[in-house]
Order: sequence, then C-alpha cells, then structure tokens
Amino acid sequence: MPRYDLSVPHDLTKEDAKERVHSFADRLKEMMGDRVSDLESEWDQDTLRFGFATFGFRITGELEVKDSSVDVEGDLPFAAAMFKGKIVSGFQEQLEKILRGK
Repeated sequence: MPRYDLSVPHDLTKEDAKERVHSFADRLKEMMGDRVSDLESEWDQDTLRFGFATFGFRITGELEVKDSSVDVEGDLPFAAAMFKGKIVSGFQEQLEKILRGK
C-alpha cells in the first residue's frame, strides 16, 4: 500500500497542541462534508488513530502530537494513490488552521 506522511510544526506546548488537535476528526468531517463516512478516531496518549471512508476508499492513519510538531502518517489503498497529494495537502491545511487557533 502507498504511504503518506507529513509534519506540521508548532510553537505551542505539547499539551496545548494536543488540546487543539482533539478537534481534528471534527475538522476532517467539516472539510470533507458528506464525502466522508464511517469516521473513527481513538486517542492513545499522544497518538490519534483515525480512519474514514471517502469516494469508496478507506483511509487510515495515525496523528502524533510531539513537542514541536504534529506528525501524520498512514496507508492509502492503491486505487487512491493518485489522490495522495490532495489528501496530504488537505490534512496539512486543516492542521495548520487548528494549530494557529483558527
């Protein structure tokens, strides 16, 4: 399976960043609207495991809040590989907004 990864830097405390990132799943739903279904998210300390279906594809990943960045990585179905850039830029845009408090 193709992998995706990105890192979004922040200058917050780790706890502040984690508090802001708690809304990531909700923002993802807002961003994708009715194109997202079966959204799942579960926190394990500083790591959010998430998954959702969109356009018939199942996207999964892990988001880890670190001291100076929020890192996201996961797998894409082969058929969704051509949308990798759009998926990664969407994640990055939403995380940047969340971490800036917007």
